[in-house]
Amino acid sequence: MTKDTQKERFTRWGMVKYFMHGCTRFFIFSIVASFLVTILEMLIPQIIRSTVDSVIGDKPFAFPAVVNGWISDIGGAPYLRTHLWVISITIIVMALFVALFRYATNQLNSIAAERLQQNMRDKLFSHIQKLPFTWHMQNKTGDIIQRCTSDVERVRIFIAEQLVSVVRIVIMMILSLFFMFSMDLRLGAVAAATVPVIIAYSGFFFSRIGRHFKECDDNEGILSTIAQENLTGVRVVRAFGREDYERKRFEKQNTYYTGLWVHLMKLMSYFWGAGDLITGIQVVLVLSLGSAFCVHGTLTTGEFIAFLTYNGMLIWPVRQLGRVISEMSKAGVSIDRIRYIMNTPEEKDRPDATEPDMHQDITFDHVTFSYEENVPVVKDVSFTVKAGTTFGILGSTGSGKSTLMHLLDRLYDLPEGSGSIRIGDTDIRDIKAQYLRRNIGMVLQEPYLFSRTIGENISITDRSMPMSDIRTAARLASVDDAITGFKNGYDTMVGERGVTLSGGQKQRTAIARMLTQKAPIMVFDDSLSAVDAETDAKIRSALNRHLKDSTVILIAHRVTTLMNADKIMVMDKGKIVEMGTPDELMAKGGVYKRIYDMQLTMSEDDVFTGNPFEEVEAENAAKAAGRDAAAETDDKPGKNASGNSAAVKEV
Repeated sequence: MTKDTQKERFTRWGMVKYFMHGCTRFFIFSIVASFLVTILEMLIPQIIRSTVDSVIGDKPFAFPAVVNGWISDIGGAPYLRTHLWVISITIIVMALFVALFRYATNQLNSIAAERLQQNMRDKLFSHIQKLPFTWHMQNKTGDIIQRCTSDVERVRIFIAEQLVSVVRIVIMMILSLFFMFSMDLRLGAVAAATVPVIIAYSGFFFSRIGRHFKECDDNEGILSTIAQENLTGVRVVRAFGREDYERKRFEKQNTYYTGLWVHLMKLMSYFWGAGDLITGIQVVLVLSLGSAFCVHGTLTTGEFIAFLTYNGMLIWPVRQLGRVISEMSKAGVSIDRIRYIMNTPEEKDRPDATEPDMHQDITFDHVTFSYEENVPVVKDVSFTVKAGTTFGILGSTGSGKSTLMHLLDRLYDLPEGSGSIRIGDTDIRDIKAQYLRRNIGMVLQEPYLFSRTIGENISITDRSMPMSDIRTAARLASVDDAITGFKNGYDTMVGERGVTLSGGQKQRTAIARMLTQKAPIMVFDDSLSAVDAETDAKIRSALNRHLKDSTVILIAHRVTTLMNADKIMVMDKGKIVEMGTPDELMAKGGVYKRIYDMQLTMSEDDVFTGNPFEEVEAENAAKAAGRDAAAETDDKPGKNASGNSAAVKEV
C-alpha cells in the first residue's frame, strides 16, 4: 500500500478516542472494579503477616487504629488464637469480593472492547465508502481487508486484555513497593532495583522491534491479496493452467512471511529470556537477604512471608509490563495501518455544489486526462452529446473511450486546467457527486454481480421495487426467459462475481439493473460484447423504445450496435479521428467504413487480423507521400505541362 504521507486527521490517541465514543463509561467502570480487586489482594498478605506475628506469635497488631480497635472489641489475639476460623472466614469473604470485582472487570472490559471493535468496523467501512475511486485503484483489496479485519482485531485484543491491565499493574507496583519499604527499607531497595532496569530494557527493546511488527503486518496484507486475487480469478487460473504457478507464488510469499515471524519470535525469546534472568537474580537476592535478616532478628517471620508475597506481586506486574509494551507495539502498528485509511480525505462536494436538471446537453470541452503524469490517455477532446439523443463511440482498445465515461461519472476528477465537462451550463465538478451518479446509469463490459439473488441484484437501487418492475426491466434486457428457466427463478442466488451465470447473462442482468434506475443519462460501455448479434439487435430495439427520453451513450466494438445512433465518434490513441452520422461516416470512407466492411464479411467467431486504424493511417500516409513525390517531380526542370519529360517526348 502507498506510503502514509497525507495530512493527518487523527493521531494515534486521537483515533482511539474517536473509536471509543459510546463505550468510555464501560472502560471507566472496569478500571474502578480492577482498582478494588488490587486493593483487596494487597490486604491479604497483611492479614497473613498479622496471623503469623500477632496471633501465633506475640507481636502487636500492625493494623490501623480502627482495625486494632475492632480486634480488641472481640477479644484481641487470645480470642483469635482459639478462633482461627474468624481469620479464615475473613480471607474467604475478601476472596469472594475479589472474584466478584474481577468478574465485573472482565465483563465491563469485554463489553467495552466489543463495542469499540463494532465502532471501528462501522466507521472504517463508512469512511471507505466515501473515499475517492482513485484511492481504491491505488490500494490492493487484500491489504484493505487485512487492515479492516486483522488490524482491528489486534487493537481490540490490546484494549480488552492489556489497556485496563496497565492501570492495575501500575497500582499493584506502587502498593507492593509501599508495603515492602514499610517492612524493610534495605530489602525493599533490593527488590525495587530491578523495576527501572526491566522497564528501560523493555522500552528500548520494543522501540527497536516495532518495524518488525509492521513488516509482518504488511506482508500478511500481501499474502491476503494474493489469495484474494487467486480466488476471484479462479476461472482464469484454471483456463490457462496456472495452478502450479499460483501455488508456487503463494508458497514463496508464505515462506517469506513465516520467516519474518520466526525471526520476530526469536527476538521475543531473547527478550523474555533476559527478563527471566533479571527477575530470577532479584528473587535469589531477596530470599537470601531476607533469610539473613530473619536469622538476625531484624525481620519477623510474618514480615518475611508477607514480603515474599508482595515480591511475587511486584515481579508479576513488572514482567507483565514487558508483555504490555510488546502488545502495545503490535497494536501501535495496527493503529497506524488503520490511521492510513482514516486519514485519507473523503470525497467531498464543493461548498456550492448543485443538483441541476440532467436532461441537458453533455459537453466535453478540450478535455485532457492522464492516469500517470505526462502520459495522457485523452488528448484535447471536444464534443457535445445532445440531450435525448443516442451517441456512439467507436475506437480501438486503449483509445480513451471508457476513460471519458469515468470522467463523466466523476470516478476520476478532471484536474484544473485540463478542460471541462458540462451538463447544460454546469461543470460536473459543481454537481453533487452522489446526485450525478444516481442520474447516470452505467453498464460496464465486465459487470459485477453481488452474492445475492438475481432479483436483488436487479432491484439494487430500490429494495421495495415490485416484482413486476423487475421483470419488465429483465424483459427489455432479454434475460427474463433465462432467469425464469432457473429452478428458483428470480430467487436464484448469484455466486461471487456472478459465476453461476454466463457472460451474456451477466451483461443482460446488469442492463436490467441499470434500466430500473431510470436515469436521464444511460451509458453502455461495450455492454453487449458477450451476446450474439441476434440478441444484440433485439436488446437495442427494446432499448430504443424504452429510452427515447434519455440521453444514451453507446461504446461498442460492433459497428452494427451503433448503426441507430444519431451521431458516432471514432477515437484512436486518445484523439477524435472521425465524427458524424452513420451515413456521413460511410460516405467519408475512413476508419468507420473500413471497420464496417471488415465486420460485414466476418462471422461471429472471426477475429480481426489487422488494425483498421493503423491501416487507414498507413493509407493516408502513403497518399500523402505520393502527393509529396508528385509535387517534387513537378518542380524538376524539363517537365512539360502534361507532366512528361522533354526527353520522353523526343523519343
